[in-house]
Amino acid sequence: MDVFGTVLIVVSLLAVVIAAISYWGSGRIYSGLGRGDLELERERPAAATSAAEAQEEIVQMLEAKSRRREARGEAPLDVEAELASLTSSGGHDPALREEVRQLVVARNERRQRQGKEPLDVDAEVERQLHDLGG
Repeated sequence: MDVFGTVLIVVSLLAVVIAAISYWGSGRIYSGLGRGDLELERERPAAATSAAEAQEEIVQMLEAKSRRREARGEAPLDVEAELASLTSSGGHDPALREEVRQLVVARNERRQRQGKEPLDVDAEVERQLHDLGG
């Protein structure tokens, strides 16, 4: 029985030493995993470049939509007018505007209960709609 205990302790200590050496030697390998062309978290392009690319992609999708409509025998889309309506800052859905207004009013009620100064509802609605991307 004494030999078994000694062998078990020696094998365990040897395994710990090998694991420590393996961990220490492979630290750089693990830190580099996932890096490369298919990495999800890459450096973001400049905002102006991405906005221009987004605009171009919207135009391409609208042109494709227009071609599909023509293929079905429907009237083609006016791509420029559709693009202007999609990217205009004041073109929010009235239902969305009303929902944001309700949220701002509810926030004002909470602020007043807490003793804080209420927000300007119209300015806050416009700010939140602008933050949403419009």
